[in-house]
Amino acid sequence: MPSPPLARLLALALTSAACAPTVSKPMPPSAPSAPHPDIVQAGDPVLRGRASELAVERIATAEVQELIDRMIATMRAAPGVGLAAPQVGVPWRILVLEDRADLMARLTPAELRERERVELAVHVFINPVLRPIGDDTRTFFEGCLSVHGYTALVERHAEVEVTGLDRRGQPQTLRVRGWPARILQHEVDHLDGTLYVDRMLTRSFSTGDQARARHAGRPIAEILAEFAR
Repeated sequence: MPSPPLARLLALALTSAACAPTVSKPMPPSAPSAPHPDIVQAGDPVLRGRASELAVERIATAEVQELIDRMIATMRAAPGVGLAAPQVGVPWRILVLEDRADLMARLTPAELRERERVELAVHVFINPVLRPIGDDTRTFFEGCLSVHGYTALVERHAEVEVTGLDRRGQPQTLRVRGWPARILQHEVDHLDGTLYVDRMLTRSFSTGDQARARHAGRPIAEILAEFAR
């Protein structure tokens, strides 16, 4: 999904309240924390290649099960809401995701509703295949544990369905919308060698501190209008 033209984004934001997200409440700028030492950062070739499918017979091996446990632990320690195997240097098609109440603590009830952000139990997908549901999209600020300290506006499908295997090698399907759908699209992108910076509205790219200082609490239509000037 390429970055949409600014005019279309602005029109979308102006005509639909559901597409007018805000970022978290203003916070004073602070020195960015260091990236998690086990998470590969942008520039490493492993983030730019297509990850390989994992043979079903390998899923039950200690190597794969230990990798999955390490990915979940790393995601939680970072902290983040999703992680793909290439982000820990392993070019396999495995992703994990989880969203918890403590990760949403700085968002107001209105912001949670706007993002359609809800708690999500930990999920593991092996060899996932993602299918967009409908043409509805949402635009929000997005960051990445492998592009540490930065953020940008990214348009994503509002609803998706993902099929694949769980950590026991059993088939599974997950259909979600809102923030869980955004997480899944972001992580499946990683398995294809795509970073959110490839899809972002380029003029919105900034440090997280700058985004909080300039845009916290503002509607997306107002932010996009500023970029259009």
